[in-house]
Amino acid sequence: MTTTILLFAGLAERANVREIQLTLPENTNVRDLLQLVGEQYPALSPLLGSCFVSINHEYATPDRVIQPDDEIALLPPVSGGEEEPRFAITREPLHADKLIRLVSNPHAGAILTFVGTVREFTHGQRTVYLSYEAYEPMAVEKMKQVAAEIEERWPDAEVAMHHRIGDLAVEEIAVVVAVATAHRNESFEAGRYAIERLKQIVPIWKKEMWEDGSEWKGHQQGPWNPLEMTEGKVE
Repeated sequence: MTTTILLFAGLAERANVREIQLTLPENTNVRDLLQLVGEQYPALSPLLGSCFVSINHEYATPDRVIQPDDEIALLPPVSGGEEEPRFAITREPLHADKLIRLVSNPHAGAILTFVGTVREFTHGQRTVYLSYEAYEPMAVEKMKQVAAEIEERWPDAEVAMHHRIGDLAVEEIAVVVAVATAHRNESFEAGRYAIERLKQIVPIWKKEMWEDGSEWKGHQQGPWNPLEMTEGKVE
């Protein structure tokens, strides 16, 4: 069936139209619909994670099956300015509350946040500061890959990751990961998976600046070979 989807605010601006049309297979649900929108309208994809679908003027759950005569609208957040990206490499200070807002949604009963900070001592050596560097576009794409892996293992999970680069002093925040799930056990498991996979496959390096020298560091779990670090190997 062919259905029309109404767009508003930032979505309409990005698509440069107020409505789009999709041909949907039988028994398509809301989750499938969002995936199809992202595939066929890539410009909208970065915003879809924070959007809701309205069917016949009511907010729809991800499992709601779409009927031929439904009126469908894709709704961005109702307040605020440009949506903060869920996956980012930045030189600006990080704040966990921003990522909590990005993943918070009516279906989540738990939101886990991981905040990685610069510690002063590592194996007896005193750190003066850390300097982070990233292959930024690839790092963002790999963050998205980790999120996709999480959403496959824990359906309906919402994920956000921000990592800071540049010089960071002791106690400053280097990375924030937020995971929202329906139940707390899932959030603990998915959150651990997120940070371990980020360390495994996202191309970010740090230079540890000590009182008596410095050294570049990468993967912290043994020899780094991202081609062998496939999904499902996180303990």
